[in-house]
Amino acid sequence: MKRILVIGAKGMLGRDLVTVLQTSQRDDSVEGFEIIGWDVDEIDIRQETSTLTRIKSLRPSIVINVAAYTDVDGCEKNRDQAFQVNAEGMKHVATGAKACGAKVVYLSTDYVFDGKKKEPYLETDLPNPLNVYGQTKLKGEQYLQEWGEDYLIIRTQWLYGRHGKNFVSSVLRQAREKQVLTIVDDQTGSPTYTIDLSNAILTLIQHDSRGIFHVVNQRACTWYTFGQTILNLSKIEGVKVIPISSESLGRQAVRPSYSVLDTQKLERETGMRLRHWSEALKDYLGEVNSR
Repeated sequence: MKRILVIGAKGMLGRDLVTVLQTSQRDDSVEGFEIIGWDVDEIDIRQETSTLTRIKSLRPSIVINVAAYTDVDGCEKNRDQAFQVNAEGMKHVATGAKACGAKVVYLSTDYVFDGKKKEPYLETDLPNPLNVYGQTKLKGEQYLQEWGEDYLIIRTQWLYGRHGKNFVSSVLRQAREKQVLTIVDDQTGSPTYTIDLSNAILTLIQHDSRGIFHVVNQRACTWYTFGQTILNLSKIEGVKVIPISSESLGRQAVRPSYSVLDTQKLERETGMRLRHWSEALKDYLGEVNSR
């Protein structure tokens, strides 16, 4: 039987992606695939020899790598570790996949761009990362592009989902503890729900798409607007939100001020267009609040 291997299967995106792929098998939308999820307990992509051995022993038809060191400020402090996971790790995965003739799907980031364009970034725009995290993810992209032709690089941003910590859960937690929240208002992007992203990954696989694609929920906002919307949709009152600058936080990593991703290529090639970010957020909050 053909296999789809998801590496990073216990992370926020990985768990939803595995669920979406498994559901597709029951719906016969992707026929004849066995979905297998591995995390660091099963495969440490920093280790070249063991990574190659593990992938070759499974002989998957498709390898989706969503494993990553995503702590943006942590990457600044742990540069070598970040490159080992996000760049060298991708190289090891690609090498193992090539030995099996497998397609490779790699999740990348808006942080490969510097934010100076001030209009949505196209897949053809030249990257220029401002921080180590973006540099490591770009290097992972380059390794994959050097590897061969049957690859899929998906750039996304501002993820939140049902599993693990994220901005939405952080705002909700802080709103229970404080009456005043401070949120940056000088970074603009598109909040993206992991369920919607997972469905887009499935669609791109179904279309046997190749190359680079930008995949985010529609429209854009600042973190400040995102935070206010979370509170409004959750009907949380009595909490004041104060806009602040990114500089005032004193974070180690510089973030792009505008890193909105253009998704017209996704729509042209698959006919798929993700819903407005606020609609996705409403669904997510409805599920969270019903637990």
